[in-house]
This record gives sequence, C-alpha cells and structure tokens, in this order.
Amino acid sequence: MKPVGSVVLMLTLLAMAAHAQSSSSTTSNTTGLVSTEFDTTGFPRWVKDLRRAEIVAFGSFPFTMFFATFAVDSYRYVNNSWDTRYAPWPFKSAGAVEMTKKEQITTIAVAAVGSIIISLADFLIVTYKRHKQARDINNLPDGSPIIIRKPWPAEEPGVEALNEPGEPGTAGASEVGSP
Repeated sequence: MKPVGSVVLMLTLLAMAAHAQSSSSTTSNTTGLVSTEFDTTGFPRWVKDLRRAEIVAFGSFPFTMFFATFAVDSYRYVNNSWDTRYAPWPFKSAGAVEMTKKEQITTIAVAAVGSIIISLADFLIVTYKRHKQARDINNLPDGSPIIIRKPWPAEEPGVEALNEPGEPGTAGASEVGSP
C-alpha cells in the first residue's frame, strides 16, 4: 500500500473511532432509561439449548484443534515409517515436513466434528438432568411442599441494613428508664 493511502486509511479509522466514542458518551447520560441486564425469560427452551450448544462447540474448538493436530501429526509420523521429519508437534525438528492442504483440511474437520460431539454430549447430559429433576418433582406425594432455596438479598457495600424503629437493639428503640 502506498504511504498516502496508509495515511488516509489511518485518518479514516481515527475519525470513525472518535465518532463512535462521542456517540457512546452522549448515550451514557441516559443510564436510567436502558436496562443493563439481559432478560432471557422470553426465549423458548430450544433457543436457549441451541445457544448453549453453540457456546460449548466454539469454546471447545481450540482444545479439539490442538488434539486433532496432534492426532493427525501422529498418524503422519506412523504412516511415514517413523521418520523424524514427520514427528508430532512436541518432537518436531527444524527440518520438519509441513502438512499438506488436504491434511490441514482434515485436521480442521476432525476438530469441528470433535467440538460438535462435545456439544452434543453436553446437550444430552443437561437434558437428562432436566428430565430427572422434573420426574423427581412429579413423583412427590400429594401435599408435599416444594422448597425453593433463595440466597440472602445482596447488600450494597457501605450500606448497613436498617431496622424498623422500636425493634430491640436498634437506634430507634426506646430504652427502658431513659427520659
């Protein structure tokens, strides 16, 4: 790229960043109008399950890619009569033979399939636990109370809980014998 084109590109990117910054600072003054929490109660179960599967699949892909690369490298090493030029990653030497395009595509495909299998296994485990919990609740005898444990309400830092006036042990309680 020519130097003039580089300068123009840099100035354009800088102007776009400055505009984005100024527009975000004007909307931050209306913090009371926009909720910062994302509510997922309106989505159907299958959408939540699909989103979880997507997160698990993409989250596991780097790990499956690492293991798939090691597996394909090991296969190449064994297939080429244990030639040290084809050794897998931790044992590669300076003159190692690189993977062909077909082997790279195979590695990515194996990693993607591994990620999908992990995601599917997670879906099956979560579905099993969900059905087991529903079955346990449905098998309770009639009249059994269902107890839902909730955590204590969160207190804001630096704010003490205020007691009702007149409760013993509080500043609002009247002491016996005080004028």
